Amino acid sequence: MEEKKKTLLVVGAGGFIGGFIASEGLRRGYDVWAGVRESTSRRYLTDPALHFAVFDYDEPATLLEQIRRYAPEGGWDYIIYNLGATKCANFADFNRINFNYLRNFGEALTGAGMLPQRFLYMSSLSALGDADYLGYEPITAATLARPNTRYGLSKIKAETWLETNPAIPWIIFRPTGVYGPHEQDYLMMIKCIDSRFDFGVGYKKQMLTFIYVDDLVGAMFDALASPDTLHKKYIISEPRAYTQSEFRAIVARSLAKKFVIPVKLPLWAGYLASVVAEKWGAIRLKPSTLNRDKFKIMRQRNWNCSVDDAVRDFGFHADYPLERGIEETVRAYLIEKEAKK
Repeated sequence: MEEKKKTLLVVGAGGFIGGFIASEGLRRGYDVWAGVRESTSRRYLTDPALHFAVFDYDEPATLLEQIRRYAPEGGWDYIIYNLGATKCANFADFNRINFNYLRNFGEALTGAGMLPQRFLYMSSLSALGDADYLGYEPITAATLARPNTRYGLSKIKAETWLETNPAIPWIIFRPTGVYGPHEQDYLMMIKCIDSRFDFGVGYKKQMLTFIYVDDLVGAMFDALASPDTLHKKYIISEPRAYTQSEFRAIVARSLAKKFVIPVKLPLWAGYLASVVAEKWGAIRLKPSTLNRDKFKIMRQRNWNCSVDDAVRDFGFHADYPLERGIEETVRAYLIEKEAKK
């Protein structure tokens, strides 16, 4: 008799990371539901094996009915909650999307009696805020959360809600900067270097950390399968940090650029540029990639972090050091660039 497949719901499946989660779930033999909104693009959700569940996270009563309608008998075995907003034209949307939506979904799941075996919530390293930039000590799971961005504050608020609801079998991931094909923020940096310029803010040394999307997604499934991850939080990153010049050199090599001009802006100029870009985005009712939240992230000097807890509890490892991951990302960028000619 054929063993029944484990069921997985990916909430926020239409985003950059969500499409990779859905694909990896299918590859690993899960029966996968892609949780999307009515307006969500399905560009990267084309596998015919996918089920779709359309949710309205703003309406709790409707959401409860939708969960009952789309869920398999008994509910999903696992849920990866990947829904979130990293930039918003209306600042109130950070709280609405990153906190209210999670709370509404968690309460609807509970009300439907369909709590999964594990509920993995995608938070962010930004939930912890500023780190030590004197000794450049690594951020750890024990680091006191001091979020200094609207985005980070909304993420720590969502984490706190989960912590006060122990009936939900949550796991919290706090990934550092996630990159890979189709991701837009790092793509902007790659495009600048492709134009032979690399922009940064501040003159003090900056230590950056990264995680390639495939490594992050693999870690999710390993954490779901481990008996040691219940009600724990994990920082996810390639286990080493890079300077801005190291990042620039790696991208330049992948693009076959022999020279790139580094442009360092003073902090005041970076802040001014972020304010102008943010205001212009608000006028157009479109979120700007460069904004005051992004400036604070760019200003932070130390993103060095420890993944020891993830290594201990579910054997986390990164198969893609930055050089390999950037090669894959640049390859996808160049293919798209050529296709647009």
